Amino acid sequence: MANGLYAARAKRKRMRTIGVVVNPIAGMGGRVGLKGTDERVAEARERGAEPRAPERASAALRALADAAGVTGDTDATSDARRADDAGTADDTEAGRTNGIVLLAYGGEMGEREAREAGFEPTVVGHPAETETTATDTRAAVRAFVERGVDLVLFVGGDGTATDVATTLDEAGSDAPMLGVPAGVKVYSSVFARTPRDAGRIAATFERTERREVNDIDEEAYRAGEVRAELKAVATVPVAEALQSGKQRTSGSVDTLAAGFAADVEAGVTYLFGPGGTVGAIERELGIEGSPLGVDVWRDGEVLVRDGSEAELLDALGERNVAVVSPIGGQGFVLGRGNQQLSPAVVRRCELAVVASPSKLVATGVLHVDTGEADLDAELRGWMEVRTGRHTRQLVKVE
Repeated sequence: MANGLYAARAKRKRMRTIGVVVNPIAGMGGRVGLKGTDERVAEARERGAEPRAPERASAALRALADAAGVTGDTDATSDARRADDAGTADDTEAGRTNGIVLLAYGGEMGEREAREAGFEPTVVGHPAETETTATDTRAAVRAFVERGVDLVLFVGGDGTATDVATTLDEAGSDAPMLGVPAGVKVYSSVFARTPRDAGRIAATFERTERREVNDIDEEAYRAGEVRAELKAVATVPVAEALQSGKQRTSGSVDTLAAGFAADVEAGVTYLFGPGGTVGAIERELGIEGSPLGVDVWRDGEVLVRDGSEAELLDALGERNVAVVSPIGGQGFVLGRGNQQLSPAVVRRCELAVVASPSKLVATGVLHVDTGEADLDAELRGWMEVRTGRHTRQLVKVE
């Protein structure tokens, strides 16, 4: 029903109203090895974590601005609004820019990033405290619903997605939601693949569909166990650049692990990323690894277990190999659950991608989202993936 209702409403409306809310602490725990920030913001900061969500929000909003014809110059933006559709009175109202009515929550929860992208958003509220919480996210979504929003564009991870989806449901709203990936856990199928994809989709989508929102228990996750729970089913724009939900694929990786272990070279520093496939290689080498962290190993010795970005950088040697496996069903090899493998780390490493044939069949293509556009561009193209003891396959990275 949401599909038809939204489509009918969109046809009647010339302007598209988008509500933007940013979880500014999302993803802070990734590069310092916390695998999440739920209840651990202070610890993340003590470890030197830097906010990640604001820059991801800015990238998405710049893409939205490009699609809406926003120049980023205040005077020019105002001129463009006045000229749009023969300069009707509605187009000169605050927040309206070339077909987009932008609503935002105050300060670092959306307003700041929107203004930096060239918008003049309508601010619907402000965080209650200096340290933002899920309560602020929910308040923002309720305010968007009250103003008849056509899309909630949120920046965060699975926890933020859950807050948005459940609030929309409680409000009885059929408005679609779309995630800008910024958290450590980004397994739900309501996210665009990259921030720029999110901005483009927000400006251009025409249809919606229902998708799952899942969240993972962070304490169990840190202990090496993935406990995913369905939190909601949400309305989401239909687009090719949406990521799939996490899937588990069958197929033995024993021969792959044995082949990789036989080929390890003396003097080379290996960084083993999270996941079952890479874990099988570690077991073959006699390593008691961290299932969801990044371990560093060289010449039979574990140098770092479950390391942060800084610890990984300190342990690198003359030649380094980062061993990663795509998330089943999504295809991400970097940027989902392994943010410790930051651009600074990746640029000093060779990349070894491993996956069983069955996982590649389910995945199709691979994706990267390191947070650095230039590096992502360098990695795109065709990548060799080890699939067995001696077999390799070229797979496209998009």
